[in-house]
Amino acid sequence: MFDLDAYLTRIDLPARPTNDAEGLARVQRAHRLAIPFENLDVRLGRGVAIDSASVFAKLVTARRGGYCFEHNRLFLDALAANGFTARPLLARVWLGASEVPPLTHTLSLVTIAGEQWIADAGFGGSYAPVMRLADGETAEAPDGARFMLARDAEHGWILSRDGDPATTDGRGAGAGWQRQYSFTLDEAHDSDLAMGNHWASTAPASRFTNVTVVSIILPHGFATLTDRDYRRRAANTDSAAKITDPRVYRMRLSMMFGIDLPAEEVAALGLF
Repeated sequence: MFDLDAYLTRIDLPARPTNDAEGLARVQRAHRLAIPFENLDVRLGRGVAIDSASVFAKLVTARRGGYCFEHNRLFLDALAANGFTARPLLARVWLGASEVPPLTHTLSLVTIAGEQWIADAGFGGSYAPVMRLADGETAEAPDGARFMLARDAEHGWILSRDGDPATTDGRGAGAGWQRQYSFTLDEAHDSDLAMGNHWASTAPASRFTNVTVVSIILPHGFATLTDRDYRRRAANTDSAAKITDPRVYRMRLSMMFGIDLPAEEVAALGLF
């Protein structure tokens, strides 16, 4: 049985959320603020298990992070334990893609009072807000970035992000809109999720087998550690630095991202 109280303690949410859109947004926001996105186990040559027990043990009990298949498994289990009606979807991430990308991302479709919403506790590139599933629907993230959902004849639905609202006309015609991922409402079976997870964690072409990525949402910004490059964005500031000392890398992992990695595992990442 899912330990909802332990999960809520992990994400620093003092009370169970209400089963409405506001409650859904509250739990997703708390989840992203508390649990980092990271692929350290992939880079350390370990397998990534996405069954409920393994994900809970890693992200809640061991207080580690994970990537989308781990985050959204935990998130879906928490939603079900709280009484939400939700199921997983598979998506294609278009960031940096030069051709049609594989189905290597997952998010959640949540039904509330007869309406469908998308929620995503595991998109490492930015904070995608909870959104009503409607053509042209927009939402703003805490860092000021805007997101838009649009129907697509070929790929079902596309979620786009605009970090600079002044560059667009509100419908995506401006140069500022960038596709984040596309998805359909087809049922995602456990075997489909397992296949996506396997590709993401083992394929030579996968970003996660080539780059060490850690990120976390801040109250009004975003922090990332990509290999040795550290960046922190907030409402009016943007700072960056290259880490040259493994001791500093380990300290940054702990202080900013809440990940306590032994020195020998930091060395095993091969970054220094």
